[in-house]
Amino acid sequence: MTGVYHWLRTRVFPPVPKDIRDDVAMIRAQRIETLTPALFLLLAATTPTAIYAGAAGVHPVVRIGFPVILAVVGIGGFLFLLHNRGRRMSPRRARRMIVEATLLSGVMGAMCSLWTVVNWIAAPPASHSYYAMIMAMGSLATAYCLSSIRFATFVNLGIGLVPISLLMLTSGIAAEFAAGASLVLATLFLLRMVIQQHGQLVDLLQLQRQMRELAHSDALTGLPNRRAFDLRLDEEIAKADGDTVFVIALLDLDGFKPVNDRHGHAAGDALLCAIAGRLVRACGPNAMVARQGGDEFAILAPPGSPLLSTSLADHILAALAAPHRIEGRLIRVGASIGVATWPKSGTTSRKLFETADRALYAAKAVDRAGMSSVESLAG
Repeated sequence: MTGVYHWLRTRVFPPVPKDIRDDVAMIRAQRIETLTPALFLLLAATTPTAIYAGAAGVHPVVRIGFPVILAVVGIGGFLFLLHNRGRRMSPRRARRMIVEATLLSGVMGAMCSLWTVVNWIAAPPASHSYYAMIMAMGSLATAYCLSSIRFATFVNLGIGLVPISLLMLTSGIAAEFAAGASLVLATLFLLRMVIQQHGQLVDLLQLQRQMRELAHSDALTGLPNRRAFDLRLDEEIAKADGDTVFVIALLDLDGFKPVNDRHGHAAGDALLCAIAGRLVRACGPNAMVARQGGDEFAILAPPGSPLLSTSLADHILAALAAPHRIEGRLIRVGASIGVATWPKSGTTSRKLFETADRALYAAKAVDRAGMSSVESLAG
């Protein structure tokens, strides 16, 4: 039993990686919104023929009532989706839509399956093919519309096609047995395609996420790059109000070029990574540390950050004061920092950067004792 569960878990229902679960949910919900309106209309349109073809001996609740209920649900579902067309999709709404689609399709599939089985039993053998065809077409169409939701697809195909397939395979009529076997094979093929489609979707979303991360991160240090910093700054400005305060700081290393010249570019790269690590630890999880390029870094202390209650420049310089051990050598490098505060220093990202830049170059013009030289000490 454990082996079967493991197989189902890894092959049929593999878990979606946590970092793309929201993306997967959004795509599934968008596919539901795109495909199910036509399915709802098709369901309502087949109601008259279903009532007309119902076997005379079937109770009216099943023969007439079920198709009427399905028609009402179909029209209501179509109008509901039409009303919500264009509404912004969020991960929370997407997950709710997936659950609702799974439950609703399962209930509707059970009603259709019960109607088909009852009419099959009550109707003469000459009419059996009609009921099998309408059930198969309805289940396959539903499975196609819900193919992005593996569980819903499996449930609907199981509820809709297993009962009618068993009736066809056990009817004792050669033609019905052949049709039932073909239906089973077609169902298995569709399930295989659904599993493959899910795997391809997950692979594609993971690749897209990796590409986004590469586009917004620095390859050497792993820090966010300038593009990511600009986007985050724009977000903070967009949601800020009159009482909001946050700070950005631009940092430029003093005397970094001699490190490359004296110890080589590999040592310089290692030093940049070590400095990046210190900055992240010094600024804490609430702040954003980014590499702007070369030996330049940027820091964003958002609203609520403990850094706002300190002298940010002094705090960072203190964190960088101790020498770094690089390739067996102790290397000390200084830094100059320029700080700008929103909204006092400016209310746009351009103005904040200009203010921080001016403060940075003013700091570079001041000889900070012990913070503007590069030393190589015996390790």
